[in-house]
Amino acid sequence: MDAYERVTRNTVEIVTEDDLKNLLVKPVKKVYAGYEPSGEIHLGHLVTVNKLVDLQAAGFEVTVLLADLHAFLNRKGTMERVGELAEYNKKCFEGLGLKNVRYVLGSDLQLSRDYELLVLQLSQQVTLNRAMRSMDEVGRQMDHPTVSQMIYPLMQAADIAMLGVDAAVGGIDQRKIHMLAREHLINFKYAAPVCIHTPILNGLDGKKMSSSQGNFISVADSEDDIRKKCQKAFCPREIPENPILQIFQHHIFPRLPQVTVNRPEKFGGDRSFASYPEIEQAYQKGEIHPLDLKKACGECLIEVLRPVREYIQ
Repeated sequence: MDAYERVTRNTVEIVTEDDLKNLLVKPVKKVYAGYEPSGEIHLGHLVTVNKLVDLQAAGFEVTVLLADLHAFLNRKGTMERVGELAEYNKKCFEGLGLKNVRYVLGSDLQLSRDYELLVLQLSQQVTLNRAMRSMDEVGRQMDHPTVSQMIYPLMQAADIAMLGVDAAVGGIDQRKIHMLAREHLINFKYAAPVCIHTPILNGLDGKKMSSSQGNFISVADSEDDIRKKCQKAFCPREIPENPILQIFQHHIFPRLPQVTVNRPEKFGGDRSFASYPEIEQAYQKGEIHPLDLKKACGECLIEVLRPVREYIQ
């Protein structure tokens, strides 16, 4: 797998592909992703973590922004609380393979004079409507947005500039904010960042993944909890809505070279797969029973998450 294929696999959009190709040949290239500190790191976070691991393997210098101020502005908790969570989340990220990367606490970067001045300069160019639209997918309680949430996308643009990175990774829900950054940073002599967007995966019930709904798997879940959650998961033959197959595609096959579905001989015996398209096709054709697929998913996920569970204990 070449560097371009590794960087672009399991993404939904690259803005732009030509910019990425030009960046890949540079001897020094830098990328970042930002994370609002949260109670648990779960499979939703792991999509972008996996992409950062891919980028590091492709020669990028990786920065992880522990965005405590962003979380505070987005009404996720007090500064003290989000600061505590940032330390815990950092340990989770390290356990998931993000070692030998630069970790930056948002409040250490974002309270400097130069940073604040850039945010204010951006505020003179970005309309209130544009700022509000950019927060549609990421803001909390956007029926009654606060002024703090309008500052949020301006700060994210400033993060890209002040961290000195060439590319930004985020879920596709970050797209509007990234496009705002690409449009306006060039007005202050910063390069427009390459934007690498990953999909937003379904929760285990086939609906939007949400901490309040409890429809996710945390990296800190026990082996038994992982098995039970996979067994109860929504698992239709229709591929796009299948959270179990999404776990295979985005979490298991990027980290394991082969997957074995264990079955009694009377049901065809064990069957191994070397790639995601193979297991997707077999399931769609009815060659694998949903219960067998879910059992295999649980056991593989336990193996994938074992290093981080051991690391954070």
